[in-house]
Order: sequence, then structure tokens, then C-alpha cells
Amino acid sequence: MERYSSGQRFIVIMLFLAAMSATTLVRGQGTRVGFYSITCPNAESIIRSTVQTHFKTDPAIAPGLLRMHFHDCFVRGCDASILINGSNTEKTALPNLGLRGHEVIDDAKTQLEAACPGTVSCADILALAARDSVALTSGGSWLVPTGRRDGRVSLASEASALPGFTESIDSQKQKFAAKGLNTQDLVTLVGGHTIGTTACQFFNYRLYNTTGNGSDPSISASFLPQLQALCPQIGDGKKRVALDTNSSNKFDTSFFINLKNGRGILESDQKLWTDASTRPFVQRFLGVRGLAALNFNVEFGKSMIKMSNIGVKTGTDGEIRKICSAVN
Repeated sequence: MERYSSGQRFIVIMLFLAAMSATTLVRGQGTRVGFYSITCPNAESIIRSTVQTHFKTDPAIAPGLLRMHFHDCFVRGCDASILINGSNTEKTALPNLGLRGHEVIDDAKTQLEAACPGTVSCADILALAARDSVALTSGGSWLVPTGRRDGRVSLASEASALPGFTESIDSQKQKFAAKGLNTQDLVTLVGGHTIGTTACQFFNYRLYNTTGNGSDPSISASFLPQLQALCPQIGDGKKRVALDTNSSNKFDTSFFINLKNGRGILESDQKLWTDASTRPFVQRFLGVRGLAALNFNVEFGKSMIKMSNIGVKTGTDGEIRKICSAVN
């Protein structure tokens, strides 16, 4: 475990039993921790070093890969359908246009094909890269059950399964429940917004004319002028703004503190605090250090393991793509 910091080692140990439990649950489906230990023993290290290399030159790759994995799993399961090129594929759907990190997956796939041809799936590369991205941004780490195979179908129309930035909590919970994820998983996984940015066009409406009478009242009065300065009413809608103010490059719990203080950027995020059914889970993660931060890292790993096993293709289902952007 020399690749982990001392702070991450304890989290890895805490998550070991959770990963083993998840592996037992999905073993019959063909996924397990260490799936490539014999067929491609260096697979995880190749992926990790590739993510690290790209991260050094562009830290924004980390939240991009994490988000891409999420968007992949919510449409047809975790089968790398998000990576397929085409005129009407998932990649072209509005919620996916801003996703980043495709070049990282392609780079890792090229190296893996050279080391172990036709062995490691693009879906597993994405799941492992998401884990490594969290670790690189000072978050925890977890053991990822592998053995997924890649899907052959990718349809832009199916991206409606993704939760939207204006959706009610009830709607978000329904979409998560449809994937076998509960309310705690919802709050925990949305906590991934502790890293990364969003575009002004996705929340600008909250700043000026939400109800016809002014700004969204759930936004802190002291925070509103800062957001309006970043995103003028008539400005560049593509300008990027941190989802976790003052901490967009570090995986921590400040995102939840911001929600409590009315400083959530997306409407769907801020609702996690204003809705009575989700607020208790936000409260559980409040705090920058100590048990709250440890609890968030551990729970995030558990929820990621659950999410990464949504609708996985194993055994003879799907395929192992030679190139991640195209079916064989």
C-alpha cells in the first residue's frame, strides 16, 4: 500500500470489508476484486500511472473522469457506452457534452492493448480511473471489483436517465432508486461535486429571475453578488465556475458546508440541504476534519462500489473493445 498516503491507508482498510462484501454479492455475475491478477497483473498500475500523468498537466481531468463514470453507469449500466463515438450516441447528449477525460481512457487502453491484448475492458478502465482520480485529489481510495465487459449500444435518447440540474429531490431519488441506490447513496455520490466545475448556463437562471421576482431565495445573500460577478446576466454561458467554492481541486467535505450556508451552485445540489429527506445525510458529512471527513471518504467508496456494479455485463455478454470509442 505504499502508493497511498498515510491518511488514505486507513480508509482503504476500512473499505476492504465493504469491497469484499460487494465482491461476494457480484461474484456470480463475474466481477471481483483482482479480476486481472493473472491475465493482466499490471492493469491497475498502468491505469493509475496514466491518470497520474494526465493529472499532472491538467488537474481538471480528475473530476472529468469521476463524472464520466457516473454518467456511464446511469445509462445502460457501467458498460463504457458513454465512450462510443457516433452521431446519436450518449456522448452527443446535452448532459454529456462537457465531459472530459476521453483521452486518458484512450491512452490507458492503448497501453493495456500492448501489454495484454483483448483483456481489459474500457468499462473497467473507467471505473478504476474514477477511483484513482479521487485519490489524486486527496480523497480516499477503495478496492474496485472488476470483470465488466463493454456494451455495443449507445443512444443519446437514453441520457434522460441522468439526474438533471433542476430536478426535485423526489425525482432524483426515483432515478437513483431505479439503479438500486438509496437516499444516502444519492447525497454521498453528489458529494463528488466537491471537485470540478460547471458552466454558468446551468445555474445563471438562479441568480436573476428564478420566480419572476428575483434570485433564488435559497442562495446566501452574501454569496449572491459573488456569483453574479462570475456570471453576469448577459455573459458567457460557457464560463466555468467551481462547484465547491474555494476547494474545487480537493476532495473534501467543504461541499456540504457550502450547502448548509446557502452556497450550493446547482439548484439540484442546494436542494439536498433544503429538502427534509436528504438534509440528515448532508449533516452527517458536515465538518472539514476528523470523523465527518473520514465518514464521507468511507461512505463515498461504498457508494461508488455499489454504483460501479449497476447493470454490468460479464461472462459472454458484451465484448472487450479494442478501441474504447468504437465497438469491435
